[in-house]
Amino acid sequence: MGLVSTEGSHRQFKHLSKPGRVTVSGGLGDDMPKGTFASVRRRAGLKGAKL
Repeated sequence: MGLVSTEGSHRQFKHLSKPGRVTVSGGLGDDMPKGTFASVRRRAGLKGAKL
């Protein structure tokens, strides 16, 4: 995934080979809630990947 847009405290990421974008709220130094992280992993196709 690559960062394609930033506006305020929201960032949009686009997968290199899949359509669509994932929007993540919060600043760069903020912790991401577990549920949000799980959703991003699913949408990126990394559901079973160990990170």
